[in-house]
Amino acid sequence: MRTNSSGHIIQLDGIRFIAIALVLVEHLFVEINSVPVGATGVTIFFVLSGFLISRILLKSRDKNINVPGGFGKYLSKFLIRRTIRIFPVYYLVILLLFIFNVSPVREQVGWLALYGTNIYMAVNKTWMGSMDHLWSLAVEEQVYLFFPFLIFFVPKNKLIPVLGIMGVLSILFRLYYFNANQEFSIDDWIVTYVSTPACLDSFALGGLMAWLQVYKNDFFSKLFGRTWPVVLALLAWILLQVWSKSFDNRFNISFVVFDRTISSIFGFFLIGRAVMGYNGLMAAFLENPVSIYLGKISYGLYLYHNFVYNHFHSGPMHPTVRLFNKIYQYVPDLKGSVAFEALVVMALTVAVASLSWHFFEKPINALKDRYAK
Repeated sequence: MRTNSSGHIIQLDGIRFIAIALVLVEHLFVEINSVPVGATGVTIFFVLSGFLISRILLKSRDKNINVPGGFGKYLSKFLIRRTIRIFPVYYLVILLLFIFNVSPVREQVGWLALYGTNIYMAVNKTWMGSMDHLWSLAVEEQVYLFFPFLIFFVPKNKLIPVLGIMGVLSILFRLYYFNANQEFSIDDWIVTYVSTPACLDSFALGGLMAWLQVYKNDFFSKLFGRTWPVVLALLAWILLQVWSKSFDNRFNISFVVFDRTISSIFGFFLIGRAVMGYNGLMAAFLENPVSIYLGKISYGLYLYHNFVYNHFHSGPMHPTVRLFNKIYQYVPDLKGSVAFEALVVMALTVAVASLSWHFFEKPINALKDRYAK
């Protein structure tokens, strides 16, 4: 396992970069891309989050399980650290969008403030404009509400069966909902995509990975010590996409029910191998300073990208749209170039996320060690 002096697993920042890159590729090339790489990117984030929070919680549980008041220390440390990392920049963005009256923030401010956007979407079977992507942050927060209790109170020798049941129930939820709707449409898919119960197989696999590393490290090393399982899982994902394209309806059983599970399995092996440490070209890519940096600011990249520009919701007065129009006045041949627009939006998104990281997020993150010892 390749770590720095503080114990940070170096190649995981590169994995974060891969995940956010997949999301950006889908959103920026929506006109020409038909492969759900963005959904895979979000799923990789879910598996990675499940691994990292479970790893933290398992180690903290072992330290505090037999200590008087141990659960309070265990829970408060976790919640304080998560709150410091996630809440400040999220609520800053919501506040700014509220002030500038970006729709639909003022209309749905309660759902946004309470991390309930995915619930709103599932209940109403609708998206939320430029706020669409915040559903995944809501899922993560909802998982954080019960995972600490699950890991602390379920005996460690019983945790794997519980995680297994959780993962199976997640798949069955999507399967049941798919079969319950004869004319399955995008409105129905929203429910199976953004509901927290529909995402739990990803977090369960992340939890399994953490358990293996903490308690069965020799087996973990053997399981993730080779690259061929990553390649095999990637091939399975590709075959699933081919199968999905064989249906007339885009929202078919392959895409609705099995895509998240296969993507989670791919993420499971991709991340596990990175924990052990890739070699060769993959190591060079993941440990490249650019990959590491973009991985570090990936939360900001994800949070801001839909506000920097959204193909469906950025109107004619949006600053980025106005910038494009100004450029096209001088270089009309660039108009309609998807690649050019994607490059500009990516550059702007990186700039905004970098400013946020260096002047807001990073200074606040430094408080984690001070207030959560």
